[in-house]
Amino acid sequence: MSELSGKSKRSIMGSILPKAKPPKEDPTDTMSFLDHLEELRWRIIKGVAGILIGIIVAFFFSDFLIKEFILGPARADFFMYEFISRIAPFEAVDLDLISRRLPGQFFTYWGTLLVMGVILGSPLLIYQLWAFIEPALESSEKKKTALNAMFINFFFLLGIAFGYLILVPFAVQFFAQFVIDPVITNEFDINAYFSSVAMWTFACGIIFQVPVISWFLSKVGLLDPDIMRKYRRHALIGSLLVGALLTPPDPLSQVLVAIPLVFLYQFSILLSRIANRRRKKEMEAAFTGES
Repeated sequence: MSELSGKSKRSIMGSILPKAKPPKEDPTDTMSFLDHLEELRWRIIKGVAGILIGIIVAFFFSDFLIKEFILGPARADFFMYEFISRIAPFEAVDLDLISRRLPGQFFTYWGTLLVMGVILGSPLLIYQLWAFIEPALESSEKKKTALNAMFINFFFLLGIAFGYLILVPFAVQFFAQFVIDPVITNEFDINAYFSSVAMWTFACGIIFQVPVISWFLSKVGLLDPDIMRKYRRHALIGSLLVGALLTPPDPLSQVLVAIPLVFLYQFSILLSRIANRRRKKEMEAAFTGES
């Protein structure tokens, strides 16, 4: 009787206790260190191939990209100057660009193709790098990896667009019209102009990754929305400091850069809250065995 009662108790307990689902098989678990290095090598090769394709495409449109894209903000008839003048007192001037070094224009030409190649090839490069990194965070399907890569690419390209269309016009015109004395004329070296435009543009692309970082840190449990709310005032001050570092020392351009950073931080709090909710549901499902 005692044995039967013990068996019946165990069967009852077994029926009450939830059965934990076995973890999904991860193909990376069986890969050795050298296999990981080999996969990383091929991922990098594929990503670089995407950049090379972007450079080739940029080569065929080099005249348009240099005259309209790179040299566009240097002309007073740049389309963004007309748009800005409608919402704020703004008068653009032409920049006097010169080449002080023998290979100056040569480096500017190929630098333009390289920058455009990186921008055009960045979706494939980011996808390849993320496809290598994501299995270390969680087991996922190719479809999910592609969506996450699109998420990263969207904010990177959004930052690139913001830097080129908003930050660059204000910065270029500020330095073009800043004069200590009328005796001194502003003549800008083409390499310095190109480097500044590229730096401001790519800096915004990197800064706009704040929501992406918030989302994935929250998914792995390293970030909490309550912590982000606690340091919201610090983020506001940090946004103003970043705006001051990236823009000329005039209040308007600093505020124009700081405002989207504040909105990005607030949006990052929302994404962190959503990611934490999903993480808690996944943990509850893992313990209860419910899908």
